Amino acid sequence: SINLLAGATGRAVVINSTLFTITTVIVLTSGTAFVMWLGERISEDGIGNGISLIIMIGIIAFLPQSLMNEISLIGDNIFILLVEIGIWVLVTGSVVLVSQGMRRIPVQYAKRVTGRKVQGGTTQYLPLRVNAAGVMPIIFAQSIMFIPSTIASFFPNNPTMQQIGAWFSDISSLSYSALFFVVVVFFTYFYTAITVNPQEMADTMKRQGGFIPGIRPGKQTSEFIDTILTRITLPGSLFLGLVAIFPAFAMRAGVSQGFAMFYGGTSLLILVQVTLDTLQQIESHLLMRHYDGFMKSGQMRSPRQGGGI
Repeated sequence: SINLLAGATGRAVVINSTLFTITTVIVLTSGTAFVMWLGERISEDGIGNGISLIIMIGIIAFLPQSLMNEISLIGDNIFILLVEIGIWVLVTGSVVLVSQGMRRIPVQYAKRVTGRKVQGGTTQYLPLRVNAAGVMPIIFAQSIMFIPSTIASFFPNNPTMQQIGAWFSDISSLSYSALFFVVVVFFTYFYTAITVNPQEMADTMKRQGGFIPGIRPGKQTSEFIDTILTRITLPGSLFLGLVAIFPAFAMRAGVSQGFAMFYGGTSLLILVQVTLDTLQQIESHLLMRHYDGFMKSGQMRSPRQGGGI
């Protein structure tokens, strides 16, 4: 038998057939494997992270249709459309600034004599990003917030479970946004503590003969880095929480759900971070090519500089 299910983005055809199930599993598995292979090829032979670029392209593909739906919803009121686009540009610029924001800790390296060469004696900087966790806290928070509604779907005859599922499904409510904000802040600290290890940084710095001025190498350096990291993670986590719930406020203000997703959340963060990472890799490739040109020019001049025999 064939059933039609009305969804948020259209109507789905459900065929109660074993052959359909097997075919669906094969197609989804093959498609996933192909996308993973394509992403690896882009990473090896192209520029940027292949999987991230594919995800970003998939997000961008929804932007024109979402914008057209928003224009049709607004009608002839061009002023409201310009205000919405202006707010979107402002939010995007804020995400770019916070993503690029960092605290640079000065690190002094002692002088070392190796043979006739004197090494070290320079001052470098240890960069600590304000948003070191990236987009992962929002992804974790969304997964946690989806669990109650998923569990409630297995108990259709239980009124209490259905109320819980309905509460966690209303993403535009203020209570849901408040809880989502708290969960994002928690996972920002949690993920930062996992990915950034102050003790490892301090040990590496000590082995290389580096130290932070005014701070003893070893345990004090680790504690100092941990304190700085905790301080800068606070504004980063609060900003990340605001970015996560901003689409809900946009929907409450009358923005269509499709276009509101680009006002924050994972969509905007992925777009910004993948674009910034790709631009940095392009800049690195151009700089490397520039240096290669200098080296080749030097090799071409060296026979003439040495003179003919």
